[in-house]
Amino acid sequence: MAEQKVYALHMGKARCAVDLGDGSERGEYVNQDYILHKLGRPHRSISLMYCYYPLDEGWPGRASVVHADPNVSFAWDYPYDDYFTYKGGLNGDTESEPFPYMRDVRRHGQDVTLTLTIDPHVTDDHLIAIAKDLRPFGRMMLRINHECTGDWFSFTKRCTYREIGEFYCRFCRILKEYAPNVKTILCTGGVEPGKNTIEKEEDFAQAVRETDMLSIDKYFALHWGWPYDVAERGGTSHSRGNIREIYEYTKASYARFTELCGGVQKPMMMSELNADGDVTGPYDQAAMVKEFCDILKAENATWFTSFSMYQFRDRGRLGLEIEDPNNAEVGIEQPLLQTYKEIIHDDYFSPEMTVGEEISLPAVLRWGGAEDAEGLAVPLHFESNPHFCELVFEDDSNLMLELNGKWFYKSPKARTIDLMSAFFEKPLDGPCDLTLKIFAPPATGENDLQAEDGLFNSYATISSLPKIRILFEPVEPATPSGGQQ
Repeated sequence: MAEQKVYALHMGKARCAVDLGDGSERGEYVNQDYILHKLGRPHRSISLMYCYYPLDEGWPGRASVVHADPNVSFAWDYPYDDYFTYKGGLNGDTESEPFPYMRDVRRHGQDVTLTLTIDPHVTDDHLIAIAKDLRPFGRMMLRINHECTGDWFSFTKRCTYREIGEFYCRFCRILKEYAPNVKTILCTGGVEPGKNTIEKEEDFAQAVRETDMLSIDKYFALHWGWPYDVAERGGTSHSRGNIREIYEYTKASYARFTELCGGVQKPMMMSELNADGDVTGPYDQAAMVKEFCDILKAENATWFTSFSMYQFRDRGRLGLEIEDPNNAEVGIEQPLLQTYKEIIHDDYFSPEMTVGEEISLPAVLRWGGAEDAEGLAVPLHFESNPHFCELVFEDDSNLMLELNGKWFYKSPKARTIDLMSAFFEKPLDGPCDLTLKIFAPPATGENDLQAEDGLFNSYATISSLPKIRILFEPVEPATPSGGQQ
C-alpha cells in the first residue's frame, strides 16, 4: 500500500448542538461506551445532575435514603433535593461522584455539563472549593440551581427569589476568578403569558446579565406526579403542550433575555427536552421530539444553540430507554431512541468538520472540547462494501474515531478497533472514498493544569497511524453446495 496521506482536521460547532442527560433522580448513570454503541456518535456534552447541601443533617447521604418517609407523595418532598450528592466541595473527595463519571465523559470526546442544586446559605469557601474541583475538566458548563423560578427544589424553600438570584451572581463571580474554564448556565422560566417579561424578572435580571449561557426547561409533555400516581385523562399531575407554541415561547424568551443583556446575544438552549411517555405513549413521544427538531431546521433557528435530551435511561418514561424493573443495568429501547438517533446524525445537529492542509507525522493534536478540537483526516478508498475493516494500534493513545458516519472509542489499553459496524446500517453500494477522522481527547479525562493553557486545552502526540486492514471478501470463500471441503 502506498504511503497514507494525512490532513489536518478541525471539529467546530454544530448549527444546533445536542447534549444528553445521563442519570438523575429518575435513573442511574450509564457508561459512555454503551451509549456510544447505541447511538453511534458522541454528544457535545453529557449532563450529570447532583446536589450540594453540606450543612444539612444526613449529608452526604441521598435524601430519599437518609430521610426515607412513607408519607412522601412528591419527588421533592425531602429536606434536600433527591439527586445524587456531590462528594467534592469543602473537605470533599474528587475520587467519588461525580468525578469518575466526568472523566468517563471527557475520555469519550464530550464536554461535561454539571447540574448542581446548592444550598444558597453555603459560604464562599464552599463555592471556591467547588470551583477548584472543576478546574481540571476543561471547557465544561455548570447549571446552577436550575428551574430557579419554580417552587419545588429545596433551595427555593429556603430563600427568596431575590436571594437565589444574588447567590447565582455570587457563584458566577467566584467561578470567573477560580475556574474561568467553566461556563455558567442560568435556567429560569420564560416569558409570562401576555407579557414581555420573564418569570420573576426583577429577581433574576442581574443573573441574566452575569451568566454565560441561558436556558429554559420546557417539556412537551410531563407527568410531574411520577412515581406517586398514574397519569390519567382529566388528571392534574401532568400536562401536554403544543410544539409550535413551545417553539414560539422559547424564541420570545430568548428575545427578552437579549433585551435584558442590552442586545448581547448569549447562547440559548433547552437543558431538558423530551415528551413524557406517561402522557403521550411511546409513539407520540417520538413524534413530538421530531416535530420540534424539524421546526428548528426549517426555521434555521441559529439563535437556538443546543438542547439536552432528558435522558438516556429512565425508571419512568422520560428516557431513550426504560430501565428494566428486574435489572437496573438493562435498558429497554423505546421508539424515541431510533428517532433521536436519526436526528443527531443529521448534518444540522452534527459538529462542523473542516479539512485543512496535508501534514506529516508525528503531529500534536489539540483537544479544546467537543466544539473546538484539532485532529487528523485520513482518506481511504473502498472498492466495495468491505468484509473486514479494522485498525491495529501499537500505542496507548486515547482516541475518538469516525468512519462512514459512525464513531468509535479507542481506550489506551485497546489495540484493535473493529470498524465494520460502520457499514451495517450504511453499506456501500459500490466504490467509495471515505475519510477516517481521528481526535485525541484527554486519556485521564482531565487536562494538565501545568501546561500554559491547560485550563482550556489538552494535547496528545500522534507518532504514526495504526495499521489499516481492509478486505473486500471473506478470508476463505464459501464452499459451493455439494462440493468437497
